[in-house]
Amino acid sequence: MTIRSTAVFDLIGPPNPPVPVQVELRYDTRDPYAVQAAFRTGRAGWVEWVFSRDLLTEGLIDAAGDGDVRIRPSEGESVEIELSSPSGHATFRALTREVSEFLQRTHEVIEPGSEDDWLDLEHALGLLLSTDPS
Repeated sequence: MTIRSTAVFDLIGPPNPPVPVQVELRYDTRDPYAVQAAFRTGRAGWVEWVFSRDLLTEGLIDAAGDGDVRIRPSEGESVEIELSSPSGHATFRALTREVSEFLQRTHEVIEPGSEDDWLDLEHALGLLLSTDPS
């Protein structure tokens, strides 16, 4: 099962005004710990990031993340999502309500703490140990 939600996040970078960016949030029960965020980059297509569902949940309440992804509550009813990679850095501001509603839908399908119940470890191990290149 895949849960999808579309939203518009603001790309923020003072001194420039915020730029609206279309974002699709996805949660797939085959990868119960992860959330995918696809950011529309104009004609070039989409840039996708994968990060922990727990990180996104924690970032709604308090600053979370030490590496490539940092999430923190922001002014008003918003949350900031900061992404860093060797090719660049971007900070987005999103409405807390939209992110929270998406997370609530994922929690209804797989409760936090029960992600292990959804993992098929034997299948994953089989893929890792397989000598078949396909």
